Amino acid sequence: MTWHASLNLDYTLESERSVARYLHQGPLRILQSLYPEGDAVCHNVLVHPPSGLVGGDTLDMHVTVGAGAHGLVTTPGATRFYRSDAGLATQQVHARVEGGARLEWLPLEAIAYNGCDALNRAVFDLAPGAEMMTWDITALGLPAADLPFAQGTFRQHLEIPGPKGPIWLERGTLNATDTRLMDSPLGLAGQRCMATLVFAAGSAIAAERADRALACARELIEASSLRLTAGATSPHKQIIVLRVLSPVTEPAMQLLRQVWAAWRQEMWGLAGNVPRLWNL
Repeated sequence: MTWHASLNLDYTLESERSVARYLHQGPLRILQSLYPEGDAVCHNVLVHPPSGLVGGDTLDMHVTVGAGAHGLVTTPGATRFYRSDAGLATQQVHARVEGGARLEWLPLEAIAYNGCDALNRAVFDLAPGAEMMTWDITALGLPAADLPFAQGTFRQHLEIPGPKGPIWLERGTLNATDTRLMDSPLGLAGQRCMATLVFAAGSAIAAERADRALACARELIEASSLRLTAGATSPHKQIIVLRVLSPVTEPAMQLLRQVWAAWRQEMWGLAGNVPRLWNL
């Protein structure tokens, strides 16, 4: 038996309150909307009760954020891609953020178990004037439990389209038996967690604003234990990116949360208080 689950999540601004409505099929749910910051920002938790995917499973999510609305979505735990003998396991999200809207798409890590055959795909379409932050954290195996990622394939696709082609496109295939990629300095250099935090806009980010965001990130990187395997840059006038390699998930997640909070304050004037769920 395979699981096929879909979710349509829509945020709209109604009387200065961001309101979430959703429709689902299969084992994929949005929990109650929360407003710890007031009506302007709607916080939601995305739940997949089976908690993991095997071959043939698909999670398909579509998100729209209407003009002026602000949605923040996170998850209560990691997405687990288990050993697959029956084909590809797929998790995919496609979001559309309208002008003046904001989206924070902040799932916890995806874990590639030994023997998995997985695709993790995300596409974020931003209208002029829209802004968003998202991160992607991939853990390869469970090093602390002595369960390495020795076999299997993990495919990654992170895209932000533009009018003349993608303004950000990260696409790759991690094959556990590719030692040059997994262990050499040309690849992951033996690290087993890779993480990306992206601030993206549907219009050009003012240079001085981007510079302030980069300065915040670089100050936090310099104070981190991962300062030799992390970096922040602005490869496109609409994109600011933090990239991290780490032996395990926790230090990478800690750095991403710190930079996310700093960017939230610097770019949007909002507090960087973490969602309560992350502290449970």
